[in-house]
Amino acid sequence: MLGGAAAAALAVTAGTGTAAASPAADWPTEFPLPNGWLPEGIAIGRGPYAYLGSRANGAIYRTDLRTGRGRILFAGGTGLISVGLKAGSDGLLYVAGNTGVARVHDARTGELLVTHQLSEATGHFINDVTLLGGRAWFTDSRAAFLYGVPRGGRTGGIRTLPLTGDWVQLPDVNNANGIVATPDGRGLIVVKSTPGELYRVDPGSGHATKIALAGQDTVLNGDGLWRIGRTLYVVQNRLNLISVWDLDERVTTATLRRTITDPRFDVPTTAARFGDRLYLVNARFTTPPTPETPYNAVAVSI
Repeated sequence: MLGGAAAAALAVTAGTGTAAASPAADWPTEFPLPNGWLPEGIAIGRGPYAYLGSRANGAIYRTDLRTGRGRILFAGGTGLISVGLKAGSDGLLYVAGNTGVARVHDARTGELLVTHQLSEATGHFINDVTLLGGRAWFTDSRAAFLYGVPRGGRTGGIRTLPLTGDWVQLPDVNNANGIVATPDGRGLIVVKSTPGELYRVDPGSGHATKIALAGQDTVLNGDGLWRIGRTLYVVQNRLNLISVWDLDERVTTATLRRTITDPRFDVPTTAARFGDRLYLVNARFTTPPTPETPYNAVAVSI
């Protein structure tokens, strides 16, 4: 069994999905998704493959980052939704299913292995997910809870964690959205999309502490999060930008370092890293969706 420091280091590596390789210069920085896909989440594992979920029917698409070509890995189905995704070192995909559920898929075949019913009540929005230690942690944008499910495709063992402390749930808007592990692997960072705040959450107690922002007042429309060391990337979807923050050692303050914009951004929602690139999906929330509406993913250097 790993000691405390080694276990924490493993948890941080697993939670951030650090890739050992870097994309070659001729790898595409933009690739298409099927028309009408309605993307929102993206995940990248150790290999050069991106997994992208569909809000239309819960389908999952896999793209080879080396070529930009892909295929549907999981066809989805009636009533299914795929929002945030994370790829684990265990060969599994952990998928936020929006309507009170989380799913676990085989990343190689797309097979649905487990469906976790996180809440039986209506009105829940299971939005994003991160991996920390032995659990996948899911956010609920419409209720003040996080949900932890066992990793490895096991059933049962769901932990419902009420958010307390500085957390104040706002009605009729999206609250908790993106989620990542803290640099020390002992806690979680959650973005509150409205009014645009960051919180450090203790996964043992649910106590949430608001992180002070320096250099910018809010992270309004904060959606997906990605962290490399003590650098936090916040995708601010409808603002078409990524804000880049330096975290202090105790994750009490985040200081704005810079912002990343790109003319190809069209309401990017979530991001995943491979090497020295962040790959983002364009959800195109401001474009009326049709079965023929085109969608894509783009990459920016970090």
